[in-house]
Amino acid sequence: MDLTELTNPQVNLFAYSYMEIVLNILVASLLGFAISFMYRVTHRGLSYSQSFTLTILFVTVIVAVVMMVIGGSLARAFALVGALSIIRFRTVIKDTKDTTYVFLALAIGMAAGTSNYFLAFVGTLMIGALILIVDQYNYGALFKSDFVIRFLFSKTESEAGYLRLFEEYTRSNNLLHVEPSGDPDLIRMTFDVSVKEDRKPADFVSALSEVNGLSEVVLIASKSDVDY
Repeated sequence: MDLTELTNPQVNLFAYSYMEIVLNILVASLLGFAISFMYRVTHRGLSYSQSFTLTILFVTVIVAVVMMVIGGSLARAFALVGALSIIRFRTVIKDTKDTTYVFLALAIGMAAGTSNYFLAFVGTLMIGALILIVDQYNYGALFKSDFVIRFLFSKTESEAGYLRLFEEYTRSNNLLHVEPSGDPDLIRMTFDVSVKEDRKPADFVSALSEVNGLSEVVLIASKSDVDY
């Protein structure tokens, strides 16, 4: 095979013309940005990672390139599987919802890489709309609270002190967890609370910290999931 054959898009190793290759990568990049933006907007919790956001973008583009490399060749597909099998991913995905974005990036990258632009755009729009709707209505959340609050409580003190503040500052509160601490006179208590709109969480924490028998007051944002 001479140089002319190698540079001829009709007979080269790829099944795509030069214009199609560029267009496929541009489409994958655009939709990769859209998916990563949706992830940023809908992410909840403390496990946000910029590197994961970038991974979503890069996976979309890389998969598009991989699909163009494979084309319609079964031999290339098996060769790529064998080559990629040596890669080991060490990053642990803390939020199971994050896997949704990985699969979405893979699917959109495959669609863009095979020139299925309509499927790629419609898939991104419709799945993105579903993600935003689910996020807007907080679907699947067990608790409708704003925060989870933890503190150490002395067994020798009355519960009336902190219960009075709960009534003053919160719309609702539920006891989630009680556990012993290193001190036999202290117990660690965890409550699920929803702070009133006219009250500030910082003032609530400050007020609790002044109650006799309470110490180590910690307030944790909890829109849907929390570990305690």
